Amino acid sequence: MTDASKEFVLLGMPDVHGSIRGKALRPSAFQSAVKNGAVMTDLWLGLDPVDAPIADYENYGIRTGAPDLLIEPDSDTLRELTWRSGWQICLATPSWRDGRRCQLASREVLRESLDGMAALGYEVLAAFEYEVRIFDQEAAPLSSGLSYHLNEIGHFNTLLSNLVPALDGLGVELEAVHTEAGPGLLELNIAARHGLRAADDAAYVKFAVKDLAATLGLRASFLAKTMPLEEGSSGHVHLSLWNEGTNAFAPADPTDDATAVATAAIAGVLDHLPAASLLLNPTVNSYKRLVPGYFAPVNVSWGYENRSASVRAIHSKRTERSRIECRRPGADANPYLALATLVASAADGIRNEMAPPTPLEGDVSERSDLIALPNSLENALTAFRADTGLRDALGEDFSKYYEISRNWELKAWQRAVSDWERDRYIRTV
Repeated sequence: MTDASKEFVLLGMPDVHGSIRGKALRPSAFQSAVKNGAVMTDLWLGLDPVDAPIADYENYGIRTGAPDLLIEPDSDTLRELTWRSGWQICLATPSWRDGRRCQLASREVLRESLDGMAALGYEVLAAFEYEVRIFDQEAAPLSSGLSYHLNEIGHFNTLLSNLVPALDGLGVELEAVHTEAGPGLLELNIAARHGLRAADDAAYVKFAVKDLAATLGLRASFLAKTMPLEEGSSGHVHLSLWNEGTNAFAPADPTDDATAVATAAIAGVLDHLPAASLLLNPTVNSYKRLVPGYFAPVNVSWGYENRSASVRAIHSKRTERSRIECRRPGADANPYLALATLVASAADGIRNEMAPPTPLEGDVSERSDLIALPNSLENALTAFRADTGLRDALGEDFSKYYEISRNWELKAWQRAVSDWERDRYIRTV
């Protein structure tokens, strides 16, 4: 598993924002953790993105003295960091001091959603697409912003030449990359994997891209919207359900409409999408991306091969590739929580045999007759508070925990004074 020739093992857990937090253990300490477990303060459950303790939590974190959680390494996730000689990384499962699994941890929330879908007889196959912005040492974007342009892709050569072996070492298959219509914007297509592995791969990709870029004198950002009037960074999720090796989303005849299981799953996703936006678009900045005209969905909608809709149904002659794509998530979403929310929503649709509205054709981004999705963090919070079905599916303890974290973000933004405000008003009011 690991040996004395290794330098460190990064033992970590995804926090509520999707960042991996933990400790760097020497090999002997990691072996001890595998055998006996380890401990780490529960403060990591209650830190905001800039490391300020979220003081609104009463039962853990700073208000309770930041006691220890028990940490158990998940040895199946142990991987090599090829760009740090002798270093490895391993994800862990946290438990409370009484031995109960920590239901607030992102991986555990996803695990519960997957178990709920398994109870219906289906295994989840999922894949993530990430759009990431890459900047050089002078903070200039690496490319000019021409989408799918083969000349532009060469600007990312150094990064990609190092990224491929880095992801290989992490056990992640990078299927394809292409430029997007924004300066420095690169899309990464991650191969589909079953269950928890899909989100683990996505978390490792985000970790690797940012850490590797820094070693190359570059900067990588998964911010949803970097500049006005430019494409934002999405984090689309592809999803299909499998039963005994058969894709439940694949019709017997590829020219037929989606299967009953697929349409019920789509209906569930659409039904909960307003509330789910809080997890798919978790920051104040997320909603700057969600505007008409940038292939970022703004309403409750679906269609076959329709990239302007919130949910795109995809048929393929290769039955294993028939799936749905939720285009609402931003690159800033926590992959575990994004997938957990979509799986829970799809399961609700299947369980209740929901039927979706009529599939739509053409550009739906400015249709006034469709239900609008939340256009701000405040509106998403309101929708999430009202959706008892989604809250129950994710667990009320987690839902309260997550709601507090997003309300903390909102309060932080409301206290801030931006350059835009100063530039716009300082001379005129």
